[in-house]
Order: sequence, then structure tokens, then C-alpha cells
Amino acid sequence: MSLPNKIAIGTSCLGQHPSHILDHKIRAAAQQGFQGLEIVYADLERYSNTLQIPLSTGAKQIRQLSDDLGLTIISLAPFENFEGTKTPLKERLAVAQRWLDLARILGATYLQVPSQYGTDSIRDEAVIVSEMQQLADLASSLSPVISIAYEPLSWGVAYSTWDDVLRLTQLVDRDNFGICLDTFHETTKLWASPFTDSGVYPDGPEKLAASLRRFVTSIPVEKLFYVQLSDAERFDPPFSKSHPWYLEGEAPEFTWSKHARPYPLETEYGGYTPITDVVQTWLVDVQFKGWVSMEIFDRRMRDEAYKPETAAERGRRSWEKVQAGVSGGSKL
Repeated sequence: MSLPNKIAIGTSCLGQHPSHILDHKIRAAAQQGFQGLEIVYADLERYSNTLQIPLSTGAKQIRQLSDDLGLTIISLAPFENFEGTKTPLKERLAVAQRWLDLARILGATYLQVPSQYGTDSIRDEAVIVSEMQQLADLASSLSPVISIAYEPLSWGVAYSTWDDVLRLTQLVDRDNFGICLDTFHETTKLWASPFTDSGVYPDGPEKLAASLRRFVTSIPVEKLFYVQLSDAERFDPPFSKSHPWYLEGEAPEFTWSKHARPYPLETEYGGYTPITDVVQTWLVDVQFKGWVSMEIFDRRMRDEAYKPETAAERGRRSWEKVQAGVSGGSKL
């Protein structure tokens, strides 16, 4: 079926070599019919440094280019490890202010905030709620208001599922604080295992099905700000300390995310997770009509010879596959 959602793409999905400059990536996305962009801060920084201009000037230029191409900038991402970090909150809020200033220059609706993954961070929910309230209030203190799109990472230390983040969202209780969900984190938290030959946890199908059933009955759709899509490659051989990607102290899911997250349903690149089931629930069954964004990390794109045009075309074809895979009603 044809989904009503507008489709965006993260700029990191369009090339990851230093020579893959942001304006080139944006033009490639427009050529393939993408309607929106998630601007990755590191891409904006590299673009500005390459031109030897201030970040704010770079943001103005990128907004103008996007406007000229008819692209909406939906978010600036990722504002990582804000809540619960053991540095003075005043300092973290000052950094947040700079990001929010850039988001406004870009015309972004959202500041995308992944859940905290620092293992030495404060887990006290009262502290986290207070800090997120202060971030949301800072983001709404000037016009236009920026909304905080909080994303559960599958390796997040306190908030790693949508259930967790829904609870946090209700406790924060701010109009401009809501949820960003990514299929990679749902599947690698519950269903996909990097440690087994099958690539699936023994109870994975049951856990995922239960999560999707809860979602339909529990999610307040107005608090679901946008949805990201990505697949995962099955580890062959399974992940271990002897694997070439292994890093001491890094969560296996984080390692997985950095190296082996192709576009949804790219079986030719090793994608194997049940994306269609998740999309069916998150988009169709709850009638979510907001933005959907591709957010992948493919090690192949670190090659200088890899073309942003190729990446954008892969993204478009993936979105076509996703739409073809869903139906008008629930499978659950």
C-alpha cells in the first residue's frame, strides 16, 4: 500500500567519508524524491569547516539550499548523553542552547535526543525527569519552539524501549517533549541477537509480538513525533571478543549500529529483521501520519569512492519495498 507519511533521510545515510560534503548529500536526496532531512551535527560542522565559515553561517546556507530544493529540515541530531551526565547541568544547558540556536537557523522542528548510554551516568529517574523538563523548557523559551524528540537506544542504560520512553514522556509532561522511534532499536533490543547463529533470541519473536500489541493499545499517537527506519545485518560468525569490530566496554548493539545497519529490507546487504511487522504496527495500525526518516549506518559508505547518489537511490528503493510490504490492517 502507499503510506501517507512524508519520507525524510538522515544526512549520515548519504555517505560517511569526509569528502561526502553536506550540500552534495542534500542534492542527492532531493534527486531521489526525499521530502525531508535530519541534519547530523557532524555533517554541518564538516561543511562549515570546509568552507571556513561559522557554524551559524553554514546552517543558514544549508537551510537556503534545502528551501531551494523543496526539502523540509525536520531535525538536528543527535544531541547525545545530556541527561544524567555528571557534569554541571548549567554547562550542559549552555551546549543545548547552542544546538537549539542552530536548529532554529535550520528551521528544524525537532532536536533529536538519543537516550543516555554512559555507563557511569546517574540513573535516578527524578534527576532525569527534572533535567529533561529543563531542556524542554529551554527549547520552548524562544520562538519558534523546538520540540525534543527523545529516542530509546537499544543500548540505553535507563530508557531502552518505547515503553520506558513513554513513561518518561508522561513524567516530563511538556507539550514539546515526545518520542522518536527507530526500528533498529526495537528489533535489536527484543528480537535480533548478535550472539547466535540464527541471529534471533529464542524468545525474540514472542517479545517483539508482545511489544507491538502493547504499542497499539498504549501509545498516544500525538506523542509519537517521528519514526526512523533501518535494518540490521546478521552477524556471521556471531559477535564475540575476537570479532574485528569488538571494542572493550562498548555495548554490542552500539557496535552493530555503527557498522551494520543497512536500509530496511536490503537483504542483499544482509538485512534480516522483521521491519515490515514493526512498520505495520507503528505506522498503519495506529494511523501515524507523521514523518518517517531513514537512519542507517553502513560501513560501505565510509569509502571515498562511494557516491551519495547511490546511497540516496538505495534509500528510495528501500522505502518502496517497505510500502509494498505493509497492508491496510493489522497482522497481529
